[in-house]
Amino acid sequence: MALSEWKVPKGAQPRPGDYGFDLDRRLSGVLALSSVVPGDAFTAETLGTERAGNGVLIDESGLVLTIGYLITEATQVWLTTNDGRVLPGDVVGYDAQTGFGLVQALARVDLPAIPIGSSEDAAVGDDVIIAGAGGRARSVAARIVARQEFAGYWEYLLEEALFVSPPHPHWGGTALLDQGGRLIGIGSLQLQQDRERDRSENLNMVVPIDLLKPILEPLQTSGVSGRPPRPWLGLFATEVDGHVVVAGLSDKGPADAAGLQVGDLLVAVAGSSVDDLAGFYRRIWSAGPAGTPLPLRIGRSGRTFDVVIESTDRGKLLRKPVVH
Repeated sequence: MALSEWKVPKGAQPRPGDYGFDLDRRLSGVLALSSVVPGDAFTAETLGTERAGNGVLIDESGLVLTIGYLITEATQVWLTTNDGRVLPGDVVGYDAQTGFGLVQALARVDLPAIPIGSSEDAAVGDDVIIAGAGGRARSVAARIVARQEFAGYWEYLLEEALFVSPPHPHWGGTALLDQGGRLIGIGSLQLQQDRERDRSENLNMVVPIDLLKPILEPLQTSGVSGRPPRPWLGLFATEVDGHVVVAGLSDKGPADAAGLQVGDLLVAVAGSSVDDLAGFYRRIWSAGPAGTPLPLRIGRSGRTFDVVIESTDRGKLLRKPVVH
């Protein structure tokens, strides 16, 4: 189904009478976002060369906040308003630690910006809106069902992510709005959570907006957060039966160059054992800045051995934003 044709079921849409603000005006600040990435870009194989999702107007100058994987290494970005206007944009910056990305519209948007709220004030059970481009018909009235740690397989960790249900079907870059219509997060993923009696529930994982506040200014001015880059190994990992297991490798990344293989167990970092993904990342990142050599103990085919991986700054492998 084309993006222009689908709609959220009416019963799941937010209703104007439930809110003390102009719902349609507020939702007009969520834009459709599409990008084009060169085929030889570092992320092209894993994230594709044509990406689409949503972006949130956070400043009436045309500054748009989105989820970074939509715009990483993009050479073309387009923003589409709810009334069908298509505006070119430039990538302003991307922060791998939070996952946020910024785009600057290159033409007048002439829409109200969505005010930034406080994710710290959001609580489990709160009613929220997961807003996608297209207004009420493409937004979901939802509820926060959890606030908890999230470890992603791509060397990513949030100390406390927001989880909402029912999920938005086109979650990337959606706006999570509180009852006052303020932006409290940006949609990142759809996940499945096991429930009782062999039932599962689909959720959206949302990056809390408070993580943006300390990095917004440097991200706007320099394209990066201003924090020292973390060590990056170039591996995808998961948890299996109490072990951290290599599930994939970035081609020619540090872990690949060191000879790691899919199925290897990540037993210890610098002599400290690890048994979960979050703990593995914390030990890696606490060892020093990007470029720090990292001694790992690996389990393979019933034996263990030690290897030193020369970590790197992932940002050095990415194409820099092109300013038009």
